[in-house]
Formats: sequence, C-alpha cells, structure tokens
Amino acid sequence: MFQCVLSRFEQLLQSRPRPTDFFSAHHQLSILHELEMSSYCVQKTLIRWMVHQLIKNSTPNKNSTPICSRCLSTVAQYVKPKKAKGETYRKQRHFVDYMEVTVSGGKGGNGMLSFLSLPRREWAGPDGGNGGNGGHLIFKVSQKVKSLSHLKPLEAAPNGVRGGTKQRDGKNAEHRYIEVPVGTIIKSEDGEVISLDKEGDIYIAARGGAGGKGNYFFLSNENRAPTIAEIGATGQERKLVVELKTMAHAGLIGFPNAGKSTLLRAISRAQPEVSAFPFTTLNPHVGMVLYDDYEQIAVADIPGLIPGAHQNKGLGISFLKHIERCLGLIYVLDLSVEQPWQQLEHLKFELNQYQPGLADRPNLLIGNKIDLPGASHKLEQVKTHLAESTTQGATSEPMKVLGVSAKHLIGTEELLHYLRIMYDTHHKELI
Repeated sequence: MFQCVLSRFEQLLQSRPRPTDFFSAHHQLSILHELEMSSYCVQKTLIRWMVHQLIKNSTPNKNSTPICSRCLSTVAQYVKPKKAKGETYRKQRHFVDYMEVTVSGGKGGNGMLSFLSLPRREWAGPDGGNGGNGGHLIFKVSQKVKSLSHLKPLEAAPNGVRGGTKQRDGKNAEHRYIEVPVGTIIKSEDGEVISLDKEGDIYIAARGGAGGKGNYFFLSNENRAPTIAEIGATGQERKLVVELKTMAHAGLIGFPNAGKSTLLRAISRAQPEVSAFPFTTLNPHVGMVLYDDYEQIAVADIPGLIPGAHQNKGLGISFLKHIERCLGLIYVLDLSVEQPWQQLEHLKFELNQYQPGLADRPNLLIGNKIDLPGASHKLEQVKTHLAESTTQGATSEPMKVLGVSAKHLIGTEELLHYLRIMYDTHHKELI
C-alpha cells in the first residue's frame, strides 16, 4: 500500500511544472493534499504520516508562512475550547463600555479635643491629636480588565481616622485604585478629557480631604489651654463620564431576531440570552475567539437595529454608540425573510446617517439560517445584488458573503477563517 501511494506521488511530481526550488515543502504538500482528496481511509493515514514527516524535516525559512499539518493552510486555525460551557445557572454580566460615575475622595479625620490629667498633675495641658487624611480615588489602567461592568454609579475612597488622646494622630486612609481597561477616556463636567492608553497609567479622579487639627496644635504662649479642634475636610466630589475607545475587534450587526446572539454562542464561550422574541439582547456581550497561534479576537453582539435608529428609535443612538467602538463589522442577515438584501441597505443607511463612513469599515456579510428551505437561493440573490451594486459603483469593493446556520453550526469554521483573514489584513486598524 505504501509503495502504491509513493509511486502515485512520484507520478504527480513529474507531471507538475517544476518550480525554482523543486523539492520545496509547499510544492510537495500541495501534491500530497491532492493525493489525500482522492484516496481511501488506509491511504489517507499513510499520506497524513508523510505530511507530518515532511513538515517535521523541512528546513524553516524566515520569509515563509507556517503551514498547518491538518488542512495544509497558511492561515491560523480556530481552536475549540477544551472546557465545556457551564450548564448551571449563573448571573449574566453584559459588557459595559459607557458609564456615568460620581466619584468622591475620602473625608479627613476630625481632630481630637482633649486635656491630659496625670497623678499629682491634674491640669497637664491639651493632648488632642490630628486627624488622618482621606484617601484619593485613582483610576489605573490594567490589561486584566476588559469592561467597565465593575464600576458603580457612586465610587468613594476610604475616610481618614480621627485623632486620639495623648497627642496621637489618626491614620491616613489608603488610596483606592480602580482598574480600567486600556483605552479608557474620562470626561469631567468642566470639559477636561483624559485618555488612558498605556498599562499602568493613573488618573486621580477625586482627592481626599485633609485631616483636622487637634487642640494640641493650637497650644501657644498666649493660649495655654486651647478649647478648639478642627473638623476633617470633605473629600473632592465630581461627576465623570467613563467610556472606552474600543469595544471589540468585530461587532455583529443586524436586525432583531437575525441570530446574532446564537452566532456568538456558536463561535465563543459567551452565553448571551437567546429567545424567540425580538430585543432579547438589550446590552452588548463580548466573546473571545482563540486561534492556534495564541491570537485572540474579540467579537461583540450588538443589540438589534431597526429603521430610524439614527433618530433614536428603539434605543438606536445607544446601540449605534456600541457599533462606533467596534473596529470591524460583521453584518448578519436573516435569510428567513423576503428580500434579505434590503436589511443590508437599511443597516448601512443607519450607520452612515449616524456617522459618515462608519459602514465602510472592514466588514463581512453573513447570511444566517442557511438551513431553512429556500435560504440558499436567497443567499445567491444577495450575492447577485451585491455584484450589481459593485458594478454600478455603489460600493467601493465587494464584500465576502458567507452562508451560516448558527443553530446547527453550519459554516462557522469558514466564518472564523475569514474573520482571521480580515483581522490579519487590517491588523494595524484592528488593534
């Protein structure tokens, strides 16, 4: 059997036009792939062994692209998670990219009003200590945090400790650090705009109040028994708007009930709620897609848009803000409706009305529910309509159209393959 496969391999080598490097790995792998497509199970096992040996023994080239031994492709392959999704109920935590927060620094500790009394010295003088300073509230950039969901509407720093007797000062409060993702923008009421773009960047959002002075501080030659002490100062209080520059590498955009949440469940470990009625998703969810070269691509499930979204119909403005923070777009069309290409026209119109040029970002077009009767014919009609629009100059370049069934996991691997190609092609834009 091995001799048969080897002889067939040599025949194909002689029939092919010889490249500059006749025994190059890419040339031989392409022939082995052709052999495999027309072989039986036993022969395929031998061919797989030959492929692994060829890749193992080939001399690596600095300019060559790594080859996948499974499918002989030079594009990184999607890695399925080994750990299954949890079956038990857990609280859904949606992605938050915009938050209005009231921050306040810690209050300073009060000064102590006290007089010391000792044996044989009843009037030993004032001994009240000073209060401790309140803590600052500080935002710090960390790559471990991806969302603003941990922020609360009111964030406060700890207060300082009040002063004690026998001239003991109160303890200063610890500063409170709140971690935020890379690319966080902070806007204040007075028009100040702060951008935190690097790991470890900090921003003092609210300063703590100073501690009050005890009565021992006011002791002087003129006043030997001061009866006053200060109250600790109140910490700074401000209202801030915290938002993210970038939400995800790609966003799933479509009408309600197009199957965006089901698609995100199919390609990642995210678990957005799925139901048969529209507007099930009211907040975005983000899932991570992992590839075998350890690259991760963030995909966001955006709530459904409706015609007139740029006029804030159906909470359209807030949903369009989420799309604005996505660097790439994945249009999801529902192939169960008549003339599904009209959905694409409406979506592009809403995006361009909200922000001119928003619909021209790197994109893919997905026809979902391809398993339904007649869906394949509608997908071909969508391709024909897009080809006519490209010919007439309505679009700058043709879009990649894919047929997918998120419910039955049909075409998801092809989707992830072209998602990685889009990411690699526009790598500088999608980081």
